[in-house]
Amino acid sequence: MSFTEYTKESWKGSVITSPLPPVLVSCGTLESPNVLTIAWTGILCTQPPVTYISVRPERYSYELIKQSGEFVINLPTAELVRAIDYCGVKSGRNTDKLKETGLKVEKASEVSAPVIVQSPVNVECRVREIIPLGTHDMFISDIVKVDAARELLDDKGRLALENAGLLAYSHGDYFALGRKLGSFGFTVKKNKKRSRRK
Repeated sequence: MSFTEYTKESWKGSVITSPLPPVLVSCGTLESPNVLTIAWTGILCTQPPVTYISVRPERYSYELIKQSGEFVINLPTAELVRAIDYCGVKSGRNTDKLKETGLKVEKASEVSAPVIVQSPVNVECRVREIIPLGTHDMFISDIVKVDAARELLDDKGRLALENAGLLAYSHGDYFALGRKLGSFGFTVKKNKKRSRRK
């Protein structure tokens, strides 16, 4: 195999891992909901399923999540890019972001925080630990339920998330995900047709 080789410059430590999903995090209650955009999120463990979000303590949603111990990660689509950006720059202290963007919420399956109807996948979370890190506190959380769009299930019941038009965020810019390059483990999978001929 032959790959591009790069000549490097060394910079001070900074946030550089990209792209990331700019998720909509819903919190509060169905009667008094709020939503904010979070890019610092990801998976920490498979079993049990554990995720995290990192939130600035001065954000309005910070206290809502800390008090209830629950929130929902709503996966973003390209269709929602304007709402996602708006919810990242406006505060729920003085703006009804749901009303302004047209986002709708409904009751979650397991947690008190609502889910966003226009998101194809809602990840319901319960906080297990809060770790102060500096500018942000990390909410390490158990994934207690996943709500997936029936419209994206294929004939075998598999969630075809590649058809959802998911969104990515990289250094201040939003991108629609591009073409598929392979699936996990494709470099070592045996060719089934060739194996059958043998």
